Amino acid sequence: MKKNLRKQVLQELKSLSAEEKEVMDTWLTEQLLLHPLYKEAKTIATYLSFPHEFQTARLIEQAQKDGKTLLIPKTYPQGKMDFVLYEPEKLERNSFGLLEPQGDFTILEPSQIDLIHVPGLAFNPSAYRIGYGGGYYDRYLEHFLGHTISTLYPCQIQDFHPDPHDIPVEEVLIYERNF
Repeated sequence: MKKNLRKQVLQELKSLSAEEKEVMDTWLTEQLLLHPLYKEAKTIATYLSFPHEFQTARLIEQAQKDGKTLLIPKTYPQGKMDFVLYEPEKLERNSFGLLEPQGDFTILEPSQIDLIHVPGLAFNPSAYRIGYGGGYYDRYLEHFLGHTISTLYPCQIQDFHPDPHDIPVEEVLIYERNF
């Protein structure tokens, strides 16, 4: 079931026009930057987005301007993941085509992170998520005591039952059309 839902939502995301995505990304970024969880956080973890995902570039740029410590994921085999300092000069493409830190990097402990901006393909109304199937975020969030938030396009809201190991996101920002 999750496999089919992943495929369906991925198709919907990839079918969004550049103009639609730009409008939604701008609105979602503004909402995130105004959110109390962002404003209060000193150390924020986010991700470097695929083209079909919410674009994190503006969030990263503003977080740096705001003096936040910025972290990105570093993945390892068997679904292990750490968050490391964002240092653009150390990024290289991994086997999934994502930019990831290589060489020397600084890992921060979960207790040092105030807010994680969590990616995902589909989210249900209770804020449980379906990612790409590696389980990286569910494993990490299982022991994370800080705050979590996600930014979603409307097509990412789906009805599904979470698995026992799934971890919900604390806050979800969903694009709303402003007419």
